Amino acid sequence: MPGSLEPLDLTVQIPYHFRCPISLELMCDPVTVSTGQTYDRSSIESWVATGNTTCPVTRAPLTDFTLIPNHTLRRLIQDWCVANRAFGVERIPTPKQPAEPSLVRSLLNQAASASNPSHSRLSALRRLRGLARDSDKNRSVISSHNVREVLVNLVFSSSQSSDLSHESLAILVMFPLTEFDCVGISSEPERISYLANLLFHSSIEVRVNSAALIENVIAGTRSSDLRLQISNTEIIFEGVIEILKNPLSSPRALKIGIKALFALCLVKQTRHKAVTAGAAETLIDRLADFDKCDAERALATIELLCRIQVGCAAFAAHALTVPLLVKTILKISDRATEYAAGALLALCSASELSQKEAVCAGILTQLLLLVQSDCTDRAKRKAQMLLKLLRDAWPEDSVGNSDDFLCSEVVPF
Repeated sequence: MPGSLEPLDLTVQIPYHFRCPISLELMCDPVTVSTGQTYDRSSIESWVATGNTTCPVTRAPLTDFTLIPNHTLRRLIQDWCVANRAFGVERIPTPKQPAEPSLVRSLLNQAASASNPSHSRLSALRRLRGLARDSDKNRSVISSHNVREVLVNLVFSSSQSSDLSHESLAILVMFPLTEFDCVGISSEPERISYLANLLFHSSIEVRVNSAALIENVIAGTRSSDLRLQISNTEIIFEGVIEILKNPLSSPRALKIGIKALFALCLVKQTRHKAVTAGAAETLIDRLADFDKCDAERALATIELLCRIQVGCAAFAAHALTVPLLVKTILKISDRATEYAAGALLALCSASELSQKEAVCAGILTQLLLLVQSDCTDRAKRKAQMLLKLLRDAWPEDSVGNSDDFLCSEVVPF
């Protein structure tokens, strides 16, 4: 049975013809192939995706790969689910059918045609966006129709309404960009400036979508010169950090905001701009609001910014920085621990006050546990360096003999 369903009473028997011949599970979206056999859509799509060209049951060649929904069988399965609800069977939902390629082509042509009225083009984009939201299958169909080129032109065209640009942007960020796409955007400074200005739009959705596209472009651009050009854009750091500072930021806004900030901070030459824009205070204040993956990225960003003097000073000035980083060790993940240890190493190397704060926050116990844990080698090396660095700051009665936890061969941070 699918994992989303509750375990069934042992007396319930699923009718044989309701089971997918491939997965042997209750079919949620039965479709018929050219040989007349019926399978669950996800199972037969996986079968074909792995290179199989024959019908799994009959072994006859599939003359085409069109999947025809078996509405009659689906309704019978739904009726059976309802009849057996008392035994823990949940009714399967009516699946949404994949977008027809002809419909996608029509919508794209309607949206791209400058001769069409703005409201007609906007309506086509909104319908296309709805299809893209519905399923991965729809996004795959849309992606195969040169959608990125059409949308990029719509986003950055100065001869159309802002609504068309914003709607195109919302769709564009749903699709991965090629390196060609990224270079095409990043090599034109006016396009990046346009996105930077959108970071201050009155709509939080527009702001977040702009940050998402900026992050996608930086991540997809190999040229260090182009990445530097993006991160040097006026107000771009301020705009991204404002998304993170916004008390009404949704989980998506926080996720995209920290991804964009991390991508920008990978450019060494402009990290000071992040600090000037208030990155240190914002990252510490919002650290507890991130989920695991985003917390790792936030801590990685903190470590990057602690590698420059102005960044170290900004984080050291925040009263919660050192206690939060100490608390993070061994609490979130191995990677988070590694980044927190790296940031603490930079802070304690630059300031005796940070050393005292770390000791007061209980870093000694955390580090001793860390060097004995299964954490990454890099995290352990940073912990060993911290132990050596902080030895003079420990109270004499806090540890008997710390030499057992030190390492003579330490790789510099």
